[in-house]
Amino acid sequence: MSKVTVVGAGNVGATVANVLAHKDVVKEVVLLDIKGDMARGKALDSWQQAPVDYYSTALTGTEDYAETADSDIVVITAGVPRKPGMSRDDLISTNAKIVNSVTESIMKYSKNPIIIIVSNPLDVMTLAAYRASGLDKTRVFGMAGILDTARYRAFLATELNVSPKDIQAVLMGGHGDTMVPLPRYTTVSGIPVTEMIDMGKLDAIVNRTKKGGGELVQLMGTSAWYAPGAAAAQMVETIVRDEQRIFPCCALLQGEYGLDDLFLGVPVKLGKNGIEEVIELKLNDDEKELLNTSAEHVRQVIDVFNDMKL
Repeated sequence: MSKVTVVGAGNVGATVANVLAHKDVVKEVVLLDIKGDMARGKALDSWQQAPVDYYSTALTGTEDYAETADSDIVVITAGVPRKPGMSRDDLISTNAKIVNSVTESIMKYSKNPIIIIVSNPLDVMTLAAYRASGLDKTRVFGMAGILDTARYRAFLATELNVSPKDIQAVLMGGHGDTMVPLPRYTTVSGIPVTEMIDMGKLDAIVNRTKKGGGELVQLMGTSAWYAPGAAAAQMVETIVRDEQRIFPCCALLQGEYGLDDLFLGVPVKLGKNGIEEVIELKLNDDEKELLNTSAEHVRQVIDVFNDMKL
């Protein structure tokens, strides 16, 4: 795989392109935005960074979808960012129209790309792209769980005063306040985290993780970009290298976990074909209840989306 397109040259999209270039695993990254000069400028700035940081990935910016032709992977970050006081659900109508338009334009020039959605509200935007693309369900999925687990692991690293490199975690459900962190599947160098922290502190970290995006919006007045951009770039790298790594991603469920026709965050195996496998964990009753609650919330948002008949 040699060509990746990133749609949306805002903070998140530009970070995806820049982090991916640093990984030096693809030949070309195209950064596309309706503001073509901004895309060209950010791509040029990153290309001028290449001699300093020692990578060969070529970066170009454009507003012309013809330049995305034959993309192997497309990352869609386009959309209106969340403002203070705005819920993810408020974004549905505006961002669904954008995601539909972007996906249709991409498909005119690339026959069978893998599409990774970053736009919010994530679960519904992934559904919109899936429908608009006509691609197999293994080739359209969303980036949320990697970011959410990264926040969870970062908070744990701070509390335990350990390296975040040693913390592994699984997180499921919708991208938002109903996400389901799973302490039972959280370890520090293989040691269950429950042996290293009391439940009160762990519950506080879980709750902070659920509101992680909102915390950053309150601090900065806009959505985060460093961690989301790096998370999407990690997914691209895993696919390009065919690493078969297991990550939580927003995937279409058709019977897994007892859920049907729903995009929801679950652990999957990522490789050159996109989602190679959905991993079904043996959840206990409490975890199942939390997951079902999250799924119901996502269904309600999808119902709102379907009623719009976009």
